[in-house]
Amino acid sequence: MTKNSHELSVKEKVGYALGDLAANLVFQTLVTYLAYFYTDIYGLKPEDAALVTLSVGLVAAFAFNPIIGAVADRTNSKMGKFRPWILYTAIPLGLASFMAFSTPGFEYKGKVIYAVITYTILLFLYAANNLPYAALSGVITGSMKERNSLSAYRFIGVMGAQFFVQVFMYDLILKAGNGNKSEGMETVMTYLAIIGTIMLLITFFTTKERIIPKPEQKSSVKEDLVDLLKNKPWVIMLMLTTLVFITLAMKGGSYVYYFENYVNQAELKAFLGPFKSILPTFENDTSFGLGVFNGGGILFGLLGIMLSKKLADKYGKRNVFGSSLFISTVFIIAFYFYPPESVGLIFGTQILHGFFYGISTPILWTMIADVADFSEWKNNRRATAIIFSAMMVGLKGGLSIGSALVASILGSFDYNADLAIQRDTAINGIKLLVSIFPAIPFLIGVGLLFLYEINKAKEIQIETELKARRVNS
Repeated sequence: MTKNSHELSVKEKVGYALGDLAANLVFQTLVTYLAYFYTDIYGLKPEDAALVTLSVGLVAAFAFNPIIGAVADRTNSKMGKFRPWILYTAIPLGLASFMAFSTPGFEYKGKVIYAVITYTILLFLYAANNLPYAALSGVITGSMKERNSLSAYRFIGVMGAQFFVQVFMYDLILKAGNGNKSEGMETVMTYLAIIGTIMLLITFFTTKERIIPKPEQKSSVKEDLVDLLKNKPWVIMLMLTTLVFITLAMKGGSYVYYFENYVNQAELKAFLGPFKSILPTFENDTSFGLGVFNGGGILFGLLGIMLSKKLADKYGKRNVFGSSLFISTVFIIAFYFYPPESVGLIFGTQILHGFFYGISTPILWTMIADVADFSEWKNNRRATAIIFSAMMVGLKGGLSIGSALVASILGSFDYNADLAIQRDTAINGIKLLVSIFPAIPFLIGVGLLFLYEINKAKEIQIETELKARRVNS
């Protein structure tokens, strides 16, 4: 059932991580700028932006992902089950990424139709690429310790993409378009599409699949779905993933509004003074402040990622994930209570939030791989991709709900992209979007983890028994 050593080389870990870096150039752009692109660059009304984001996103989550998961699990080729998907979708995904953030000069109705079509294509290709990529982590190695290490490499790639998008992208959009955000977005997305495609091809050529299902293993899609519904850890992880990405999309998509409309510009300029001599020149203080704010959280998040494997190995993934998620939520809530002049507190709180959330970041996906092992251990059948596809339902559903909430809440609080100074109601809505509202899903997720049964002892039991089965077969 296995082939070759389950120990992974640094080359393979780096090659695999580049795939997540590539995917997150797309995903982090969606999390951070989708609502802003639709309302402030493309020119959609907040309610229409929310409708497009939610309707297309939920269709993609509940239709595309299960279908691709079921088909990927039944893919058989000399290249493996999941690697061919990465190869054949790399170029189309790059093209779709560019198209979805282009701004053709249609009338308003045509703009809405174009947004629906291009966003649908992008989410379909993202699912066809990223779902098999995620499932690949479950068959690269059967060692949970190696998976923890692989996940740490992988999420350094994630944080690299996040760092670029959240620190530099807003400024690059302004510079590339000479102040024209539409032209700037198209230029930046052209380069990101090319770079992402190359990275995905490197992932394909540097990885291999080691866990091979037994030849006699056969199951219908119905059987796989029944197994999922009976798999309590899977149900919890589906709900948890959805909640996590609702929060990430909600707060991540709101920071640009927060800096443009709430943070005091004079205090921001004074605070940023010492950084200007050591960092590249930004277009203005708003883009500089947003970049330093996001960058501080990401850099300290990397420190959290570096601690993640050691903590997870010692205390178990569930306990470490829940603790770090709860502490990071406390710092999210704190944003609501800061006046616009408290720039130092705003930046310091983001750093602390980033550090504690960073600890949880790699653990989510290794927990999902553990759920695939739990399913094999319990049912004596392995259905890796369909388990990961369910998690992608949570990811896409969470992204769609969170992004739609940003646009919808802004609209309900009277946000108007054409106003130089927003109304007080809109300012309060922006504050809530970076604090109280995104804290709620995180706190619910912490509660769900008390029901998750794969603790440290269960991890060891599952890994030991599956190793024995694979050797005997």
